[in-house]
Amino acid sequence: MNLTDFDALAFDCYGTLIDWESGIFNALEAWARPHGIEAGRDELLALFAGFESAREAARPARLYPDLLAQVLGDIAAHYGTTASAAEAAAFGASVKDWPAFPDSARALAYLKRHYKLVIVSNVDRASFRHSNDKLGVAFDAIVTAEDVGAYKPDRPHFDRALAALAAMGVPKEKVLHTAQSLTHDHVPAKALGLTTLWVNRRAGQKGWGATKPPPVDVAPDWEVPSMAALVELHKAHAEDGT
Repeated sequence: MNLTDFDALAFDCYGTLIDWESGIFNALEAWARPHGIEAGRDELLALFAGFESAREAARPARLYPDLLAQVLGDIAAHYGTTASAAEAAAFGASVKDWPAFPDSARALAYLKRHYKLVIVSNVDRASFRHSNDKLGVAFDAIVTAEDVGAYKPDRPHFDRALAALAAMGVPKEKVLHTAQSLTHDHVPAKALGLTTLWVNRRAGQKGWGATKPPPVDVAPDWEVPSMAALVELHKAHAEDGT
């Protein structure tokens, strides 16, 4: 296979393009410190991963800011304390402050010249607009949890994205699903027969960060450590056809 064989990239956003782990940790640490909670990054992210996935499975139609507010309540209860309504609302709104990875905008600008670009994300439309401003590219289609009333790894996101691309003349075999999370993205994408590329932003780090470990083994077709590396891989494939 060759990256130039594809006509569209379907992107996960948070963890792949937006540095959600730094954003989540910064917001949680700002809450924890006044409550006398001394917890490291790995501990807080692991708690977030467990509580977020449970909330998504229990209430798939709940908007992401409301879900985040509940997750903060779960984390507070874990530490034997509480989160005020204002603290919960602030955490729910924190997506707007999550930074883009430094290479995301430039890489997307390059890839836009070669592919249709689609977002397949577990947030809501309003939250994503703040992130889209940081990414600086016009996506050809955007599918959020708000649009489909579900959270990945459930398949409605993928069905909606593939239908949108098919309407643009891009069949499934010409779509490359590009994501960091094995659990949320690569496992369901592979189950649907998609080719996938793993942007392994956690390469060299221990644990699973803000996501739960994948429930089954999964083998992405390519792996790169960053969006900048994806661009270089595309350039190499375009040059030599290998």
